[in-house]
Amino acid sequence: MSAQHPIIAVTGSSGSGTSTVGKSFDWIFRREKLKAAKVEGDAFHRYDRAEMRRFIDDAERAGRRGPSHFGLEANHMDRLEALFAGYGQHGTGARRRYLHDEADAQKAGLPPGSFTPWEPLPEDTDLLFYEGLHGGVVVDGIDIARHVDLLVGVVPIINLEWIQKLHRDTNVRGYSTEAVQDTILRRMDDYVKVIVPQFSRTHINFQRVPVVDTSNPFIAREVPSADETMVVIRFRDPRGVDFPYLLNMLHGSFMSRINTLVVPGGKLDIALQLIMTPHILRLTGRD
Repeated sequence: MSAQHPIIAVTGSSGSGTSTVGKSFDWIFRREKLKAAKVEGDAFHRYDRAEMRRFIDDAERAGRRGPSHFGLEANHMDRLEALFAGYGQHGTGARRRYLHDEADAQKAGLPPGSFTPWEPLPEDTDLLFYEGLHGGVVVDGIDIARHVDLLVGVVPIINLEWIQKLHRDTNVRGYSTEAVQDTILRRMDDYVKVIVPQFSRTHINFQRVPVVDTSNPFIAREVPSADETMVVIRFRDPRGVDFPYLLNMLHGSFMSRINTLVVPGGKLDIALQLIMTPHILRLTGRD
């Protein structure tokens, strides 16, 4: 951790909503005139799409489970930890982007499923902001979480997470429902062993819970709307959290435990703004 070069990481699995939460952080950075070095977790995948497909096919032909992007084998965990350590010490590092879809690929002049070249982070940034799968991983000699000053989990209940992933991957990324189901099944072991343990290390968790039936996520015609969900916000350390202020500002909210605030789903953005702004200002010395 570094007071001079702080790191904020938003971590969650594919389809959990980390990108949506990231947009709220962008608003805070712009409003407070903070220059953030933004890093996407997908940039630390070890293989491009064609290579990953080949490794999966080879494994399945041999009767083994193929690698998944949730797991250690398919990611440069050591390089991600080195980035966090280096940025915390010196405010420097390198990043690239994984090109998910045709639109991004055309802009970059590269094939979909490939990576842009590594490039240095912008100079003189106020903080590093990571959004991806592995911001709080601690496993097999890798301890990424120890470098993070503010670790935020985004954790829908699993059926909602699958619905969100299905709709994104079929409607935006062009995959079939069957292909998405296969990915979910292949990732399950890594989900349990690598992704889930991170949420016991987060400083704050945001868990979106639907109040409509999501019992069969594979036939859901649409993602539950914000007004059809509640958000459970758990603080690892509730000391210093002004719960009366938050309850007053977030109409319809209530406390379910001494460290847990529940807010209507439509209030997620304002809840993020109210909760995160003081943390960010403290980390960057602007409080």
